[in-house]
Amino acid sequence: MSANTRPPGPPTQTYDSAFLKACRREPVPHTPVWFMRQAGRSLPEYLKVREGVPMLESCMRPELVTEITLQPVRRHKVDAAIYFSDIVVPLKAIGVDLDIKPGVGPVVAEPIRRREDLARLRDLTPDDVAYVTEAIGALTGELGATPLIGFAGAPFTLASYLVEGGPSRNHENTKALMYGDPGLWADLLDRLADITAAFLKVQIEAGASAVQLFDSWVGALAPDDYGRSVMPASAKVFDAVAGYGVPRIHFGVGTGELLGLMGEAGADVVGVDWRVPLDEAARRVGPGKALQGNLDPAVLFAPREAVEEQAGRVLEAAAGLEGHVFNLGHGVLPTTNPDALTRLVEYVHTRTAR
Repeated sequence: MSANTRPPGPPTQTYDSAFLKACRREPVPHTPVWFMRQAGRSLPEYLKVREGVPMLESCMRPELVTEITLQPVRRHKVDAAIYFSDIVVPLKAIGVDLDIKPGVGPVVAEPIRRREDLARLRDLTPDDVAYVTEAIGALTGELGATPLIGFAGAPFTLASYLVEGGPSRNHENTKALMYGDPGLWADLLDRLADITAAFLKVQIEAGASAVQLFDSWVGALAPDDYGRSVMPASAKVFDAVAGYGVPRIHFGVGTGELLGLMGEAGADVVGVDWRVPLDEAARRVGPGKALQGNLDPAVLFAPREAVEEQAGRVLEAAAGLEGHVFNLGHGVLPTTNPDALTRLVEYVHTRTAR
């Protein structure tokens, strides 16, 4: 931590929030709710302020980041805000030649596949992302008692983008490197772990109350490969920010077979996608962890009664958990009706009020 680091733990004004209590596995007044990708493309007010502004540029404008992050809190009354950014922002900040192309996703101009390519991944400093510090300072002032979740992409998912050059269905180049040159692979993930940890530290020191590590593509791996070739780097990230005392959340897609290992990596909260019921997920993760999830995002396109029935099933499966944060099993889909999200928050709050 830097010399001017605030004391360990979340900011005082958010400490007793339902979200942070659930993360700490303490009794809550109601099950807290937030949604991955709640700040973004499903909201008309988001589309309005983003009009004509490229994605990466929008992540670097503090006043725009502040407004977009606040929009779902105002509209849905969620229990936590998620910082508006993208997982490739720290890579862009250290000079990686990449862009986020509409309809495609992050695209890297020169993929990293040889040892000499590692030289392009320098250390991240707070000055590289000064706009993050500025935006979080503004956000925490606006949010008051509502926690702000900082986030970063996990080393494996960042490596996959860098090695493939963009999104990939089969991750063939990534796996070829992992299997074919395990030494280079380990060095790549270790370098990305340092960059990721530095990015999370900036967010925590600026005032984030919790952080989430997104490992969006790690479900493509078998447990043995994850444990041997990926978990050490994720564990390094979690260990690097452990001293701050803020909850650490770990999330991946298609990770039912990895849940136990993901918990072992060091998170306080394990995110679960919709493929595994929460009571079974708790068995796989083991004691001492809160869980987050896990309504199928597609359910929100069904009639209100069906949404509430499915949400009720999630809550029933979570009834015996040590701690539960209600969320979707992945991000909000772009054409989701925002009113469905607002009604879902109200339903969960009402049903679980204590």
